[in-house]
Amino acid sequence: MDRKKVLFILSRFPFPLIKGDKLRAYYQIRELSKTCDVYLFALSDQRVSPADREALEPYCAGIKIFRLRWIEVLSSLIFHFLFSFKPVQVGYFYNSRTRKKMLKELRSLKVDHVFCQLIRTSEYGKYIDNIPKTLDYMDALSAGMQRRYESTSVFFRWIIGIEAKRLKRYEHHIYKSFSCATVISPSDRDLIFHYANEDIIVLPNGIDHEFFKPKQVEKEFELLFTGNMSYPPNVQSARFLVEYIMPLIWRELPKCKLLISGANPSKAVKKLAGEGVVVRPYIKDIRDSYNSSQVFIAPMFIGSGMQNKLLEAMAMNLPCITSELANRALNARENEELLIGKSYADYADKAVELLKNRKLANEIAQKGHSFVRNQFDWSTSNEILLNIINGKIPRS
Repeated sequence: MDRKKVLFILSRFPFPLIKGDKLRAYYQIRELSKTCDVYLFALSDQRVSPADREALEPYCAGIKIFRLRWIEVLSSLIFHFLFSFKPVQVGYFYNSRTRKKMLKELRSLKVDHVFCQLIRTSEYGKYIDNIPKTLDYMDALSAGMQRRYESTSVFFRWIIGIEAKRLKRYEHHIYKSFSCATVISPSDRDLIFHYANEDIIVLPNGIDHEFFKPKQVEKEFELLFTGNMSYPPNVQSARFLVEYIMPLIWRELPKCKLLISGANPSKAVKKLAGEGVVVRPYIKDIRDSYNSSQVFIAPMFIGSGMQNKLLEAMAMNLPCITSELANRALNARENEELLIGKSYADYADKAVELLKNRKLANEIAQKGHSFVRNQFDWSTSNEILLNIINGKIPRS
């Protein structure tokens, strides 16, 4: 059977793996390259290093990076905000010059399928004709933005509110421009405002079980929170964890230490460092953070999509405490495969209980590990993707 040619259009180069969209794209490309010729068109507002490019070259038949210049980004944002009423998420990444260059490159490839990740790239996909194309919504961005609106300061609320409404409208209308649409979880699918949203295919994330393996080492920290620490939902979670939850934990366990580990920490996150709290802005191997900690705690109150940090922590055999919101995409069993915090005090009580009761902690960790191993695998997700590319589109 001839190998299909598949083009991925991404809003960021998918390496290093410090953001959820990069991680998803990297593993999709890696898995798909086993049976297809994968081509990568990546937008980028910064220089991509040779080392990062080399990380993708074994899996790609061709790579093309389209640089977004700041003057173009700024002019596009102004135009779309004032005259087109498209979301900032779209306007930031789109300009006509890049579209023309992309279409020119595409004509010479003769691909069989185009895969656009996030609505950020959908304006480019919209102008591609006579080729089957899939839009990976990935997350319900409008729902995530609406949650940010409800928790943000009054100064920024009107901007966030405008963006949330535009995202909801755009997610609805862009659907018709693609032959297929995917999303990361059933809960995110239900939040896409469209009468046919049940036809959006759930394409879950996986976990690299060969990479994320637990290792027995001495534990330096009692608690751990990880993620991209410039991402607003993670910044908010880190602040709430240090400012509201840790003081309650310290009443019971005064020597309890929290590690906040993740790339690009904002100033607000860096300021959280102090007695009992360590902020590590650079991590060569994130597994070191998981291995050095006893309990993973992620009080996520805003955002959308799958929390890869939870998949990783559970794969690394850590007992996890998180929010009902974060568990919607994961759908793990409460009090068996993880614990759910209902309030700041509840998070603190559950953390103390896990740290004091090692038998319970081990039970939660082992069940969580088995759950992730059985339910989340990139090869399973790749089978769905192959069905889409081969025209065998599963219906929900």
